[in-house]
Amino acid sequence: MISTVTISSTIETLYREVKVLLYRKSGARTAAQVAPFGIDSAPPKDMIAIYAETENKGQKVILGYLNRNLAADDGETRFYSLKADGSLSQTIWLRNDGTMEIGGSANFMVRFNQLKAGFDQLKSDHNALVTAFNSHVHAGSGVIPTPGVGIPAPASIASIDTAKITEIKTS
Repeated sequence: MISTVTISSTIETLYREVKVLLYRKSGARTAAQVAPFGIDSAPPKDMIAIYAETENKGQKVILGYLNRNLAADDGETRFYSLKADGSLSQTIWLRNDGTMEIGGSANFMVRFNQLKAGFDQLKSDHNALVTAFNSHVHAGSGVIPTPGVGIPAPASIASIDTAKITEIKTS
């Protein structure tokens, strides 16, 4: 028999056991939470779960939860976490257009190593130009022109290293 139940609390053991209140029955029960391999989640209080008894007497399981946060479109997968009050905390969204959003879509991630290589080349080219500018002499005058008031053009010390997101990696 499969029933819908409300989650009241979770208990950590070798597997996640969930305490549930059964509709139309008195008292609380516990059941093992069933999930795909590699997925670890703890439902917040008051989630509606699908509760089932197994063929083994006394062994009950939670098969899944009724989702109150539906947002994925056809062919999409969205992982999300909730705050204790049930509000949305964070998402990873695999979109059906081939994009992936981590925490939203307002900005873009970059391949830092390729960006740094391009930036370092630009910086090197700039510094070579600064060196050539600072050392050139006008023919016949013997005067070395400098920008501003006698101050040579400075070499670049720019860096993008602080833009690196070390917690998220990509191919």
